[in-house]
Amino acid sequence: MSVENPCEEALSSLLLEDVKQRLQKAFREQRTASSPQALRPAASKDRGKRTLAAQEELRRARIEGAIAWLRVELLEMKSQNRQLAKTLLDLSTDIQRLRNETEIMASVESKTLSIAASPE
Repeated sequence: MSVENPCEEALSSLLLEDVKQRLQKAFREQRTASSPQALRPAASKDRGKRTLAAQEELRRARIEGAIAWLRVELLEMKSQNRQLAKTLLDLSTDIQRLRNETEIMASVESKTLSIAASPE
């Protein structure tokens, strides 16, 4: 339950969209590399290089996806942290206000009792 500002929301959306596109590209390339056309007789060296390149790209996409996910989570935590700080400040202000009210009431009661107790 957090309230992100529009800038953080836009950044999160952009990061998620970037991750989505990179993963789609990596999986498309992997499918293309394993399609029947790619399996035609070719030099095993070339096939091995393509497979390694596709695996490396997929690995990079996974790492970048994980980093993007972490960034989104950190933005969410930052937003929650701000909300908690605001709540704590509000609570502190309310506590101080209640203390002041209590002190004023005690002072008024004390004066009322001293006036009532004093002989005239």
